[in-house]
Amino acid sequence: MRIAVTGSIATDHLMTFPGRFADQLVADQLHTVSLSFLVDNLDVRRGGVAANICFGMGLLGTKPILVGAAGSDFDEYRAWLDRHGVETGSVRISEVLHTARFVCTTDSDHNQIGSFYTGAMSEARLIELKSVADRVGGLDLVSIGADDPEAMLRHTEECRSRNIPFAADFSQQIARMNGDEIRILLDGATYLFANEYEKGLIESKTGWSDEEILSKVGHRVTTLGSRGVRIERVGEPVIEVGCPEEDAKADPTGVGDAFRAGFLSGLAWGVGLERAAQVGCMLATLVIETVGTQEYTLRRTHFMDRFTKAYGHEAAAEVQQHLK
Repeated sequence: MRIAVTGSIATDHLMTFPGRFADQLVADQLHTVSLSFLVDNLDVRRGGVAANICFGMGLLGTKPILVGAAGSDFDEYRAWLDRHGVETGSVRISEVLHTARFVCTTDSDHNQIGSFYTGAMSEARLIELKSVADRVGGLDLVSIGADDPEAMLRHTEECRSRNIPFAADFSQQIARMNGDEIRILLDGATYLFANEYEKGLIESKTGWSDEEILSKVGHRVTTLGSRGVRIERVGEPVIEVGCPEEDAKADPTGVGDAFRAGFLSGLAWGVGLERAAQVGCMLATLVIETVGTQEYTLRRTHFMDRFTKAYGHEAAAEVQQHLK
């Protein structure tokens, strides 16, 4: 199964604030917020939602196709991704702009405040999915993640016109999109990914109810933080999957991307929705135990031991045969 993942490619600048953001906010002064947080450390890491998802899929051996735009400073990052099983031949390199930057501060409650500079990502709108499909021999699914908004709309319309199944995954971009844009991006999606907050925001901005949105997509996949994930389909029982026990909680950045990497890999393996969600939750657990979105390792025995403990021997037997 050939899965292309479109979305941002970025460098993450991750900082840690030892206090709580909530303690610094004055309720009746929120309209004039002016805050500066003295942070304890700075980690510069590889990131971007599409690159993060592809990295996880590459570790799982499913050979994802990364589709996005980066700057001339991408060579070292490209080599890293190539080495970890990601197909990077469809990345557009800008001649004038740097690779995007994400700057994020996490407080002691694991709440986050972040800013994103688009840089070369703005050129993702120039990428034609047909060229990608022709180069790799066709596409079975395109995951359309947070990216240049115009690129997201173009990729969605192209998937519809070429009858390519697609997954809608707005994540960070939902904050700047209006209801009309969101309606276009989700209508007809095979999968709609969101966390609980984004789920409510989608309903608020579109004016569509939960039931109306579910009728417009094949599967609605809602991540629930430490409670795992819920998968809904019209006329089918709800699937709920919990998370494995964490060894530590180091950094939540990239946890959602890791879930998607595991879930999409499960789809590529053909193991079914529940198993795919379990793989996603297991990979997400590895990420939350590590600082950085692509700094975790996947050791087959360790992964399967923890997966078996969380989900049982029958589930593990289905997954183990696919894990490289």
